[in-house]
Amino acid sequence: MKTIYLNNLTETVPPCVATIGFFDGVHHGHADLIHHVAQQAEAEGLQSAVITFDRHPRQVLAQVYQPLMLTTFDEKLRLLSHTPVKYCVVLPFTRELAAMSARQFMDEVLSRRLHVRHLVVGYDHRFGHDRSEGFADYVRYGRELGIAVDQWEVFKMRGQNISSSLIRRYLQEGEVLRAAECLGYYYELAGRVVGGHQVGRKIGFPTANIEADEGKLIPAPGVYAVKAFAEHSALPYKAMMNVGVRPTFGGGDLSLEVHVFGLHQDIYGERLTVQFLHRLRQERCFDSVEELVRQLQADACMVKEYFDKEYPEWTGGNAARAF
Repeated sequence: MKTIYLNNLTETVPPCVATIGFFDGVHHGHADLIHHVAQQAEAEGLQSAVITFDRHPRQVLAQVYQPLMLTTFDEKLRLLSHTPVKYCVVLPFTRELAAMSARQFMDEVLSRRLHVRHLVVGYDHRFGHDRSEGFADYVRYGRELGIAVDQWEVFKMRGQNISSSLIRRYLQEGEVLRAAECLGYYYELAGRVVGGHQVGRKIGFPTANIEADEGKLIPAPGVYAVKAFAEHSALPYKAMMNVGVRPTFGGGDLSLEVHVFGLHQDIYGERLTVQFLHRLRQERCFDSVEELVRQLQADACMVKEYFDKEYPEWTGGNAARAF
């Protein structure tokens, strides 16, 4: 896949079949649409393209509700690169772009600049100023501009429309396995390992404290079985993660603490990536540190049993990053 940034005026796209959207998470619904675009392009003898944005429109328009992201911009590009589409066009989302009508956008950007000959829109996608126009308008403008316009059907799993909003809800409820089924891969958080309170080390469960990348959604508080990918190693580690406010120690800001089995070296300052595999339990306040330690020991046994059951041939290695 070739990535083109629209603010680079020297690059463009050959005549193409394209789709447009923010594609947060690049989930199964997105993948279904993108695969259709690639197949349609091949049938028509054209190139295939995904058109997306460098930031969420709500961030620029300063709307009250701004969803936390399933993927960073770089993660989104990486996931899109694994689809069969040939081009990814990144539009800088600005107030000027947002002020364009749908027809103006189709004329100036899609037709003249990007040579779109066939546009496939998602079942619920709208573009143009205030999103006031809909699919029938796009079809009419397309006829005037020489762009065929189709609408792709909704992708469903378990009778539900798969969307980024649904996946966010699953993660906020701690349903990380359901989120993974919709995404097509295990949800990831990454960040720099920073100094913590050192309490885990004192009670026999040293943890790496992650300062997560800004803007990413953090799953519901609780204890999780996770895979951990350290910067210094190509091999993943079995790990146990606590997301919460440490109520047994008086509470505080939300922390992300990862106890990595078999990791004995200092990784302070490195980036650590975790994949959420399974939620063991909710976070809770214990009456004593001794009670907490007993529960952590039980949690560690459950995590190891989970890995033994789900990954009986576990040898490490990052070949199993996909769901």
